[in-house]
Amino acid sequence: MRRILAAATAVVLVLAGAACSDDKTPEATGGTKVSVGVIPIIDVAPIYLGKKKGFFAKRGIELSLTSEQGGAPIVEGVLGGKYQFGFSNVTSLMAAQSGGAPLKAVASGVASNGRAGRDFSAIVVTDGSPIRSARDLAGKRIAVNTLKNLGDTTVRQSVRRAGGDAGNLRFQAMPFPDMPGALQAGKVDAAWVVEPALSAVLTQGGQILASNFVDTAPDLTVALYFTSQGTMAAKPKLVTDFTEAIKESMRYAAGHPEEVRDVVGTYTQINDTVRIAMILPSWPEDINRRSLERVALLGERDGIFTKAPTLDQLLP
Repeated sequence: MRRILAAATAVVLVLAGAACSDDKTPEATGGTKVSVGVIPIIDVAPIYLGKKKGFFAKRGIELSLTSEQGGAPIVEGVLGGKYQFGFSNVTSLMAAQSGGAPLKAVASGVASNGRAGRDFSAIVVTDGSPIRSARDLAGKRIAVNTLKNLGDTTVRQSVRRAGGDAGNLRFQAMPFPDMPGALQAGKVDAAWVVEPALSAVLTQGGQILASNFVDTAPDLTVALYFTSQGTMAAKPKLVTDFTEAIKESMRYAAGHPEEVRDVVGTYTQINDTVRIAMILPSWPEDINRRSLERVALLGERDGIFTKAPTLDQLLP
């Protein structure tokens, strides 16, 4: 968090120069170059589809997408000026906001589909594992993509709901694509995975232990697209154009599931079996504020936030 706040201070100087430019003036290539930090998971399929379909280009945006391991480095990248926009889970954004980082969400990113046992996120174990329910995770090694983040909160909630000791979990950070192999090799006892890593585990004989997003809140808003408050002030038209483009992209993704399956293979390695088997999330335009209030409450309980996040300052 100290690095995030240091980046927040540095970004003031970056944006001071940016404010002198005209955000209506396209680059020589024919559009305003915009860099976005994303995570190589199914959640961000809409933005890749939107780029492919020209939803950003028709608004004068030349989009560049860069993959990161999790939301925390993307938050730092936006605050430090590496990215104009980012995609991050809600816990990373709440943690940064509660620490004073000047961030603002511009659109919903992805949501749970609400189906226990058939959501795009799950806690998984290998076939034949002695771990039979989330209650049995106490003391076990559990892979999550980043520590003290959304994985911690939602996995702990599944353990609580199963009657287990949520305070005695051993989280181990690793990228989502590495989790299926780590699970098979016995490097971890369980893993929190999202698609396409979830289907990679299941096609290798793995088993779903719990649907952690469903256990946390109905129709959980999982992630948001966001920018810095400085960018919002300096380039309001760009922010409006980006927001309109990402919303159009999410509407398109929701109505074209087969194209979602195809585009995921363009930014992460999956085989045809996984592509066909993937469980799709929801991409609603509206942010489920009540679900975020739940995540904030659980994050406070688990000690993830230094102080309570102020959702009114974070949400559009």
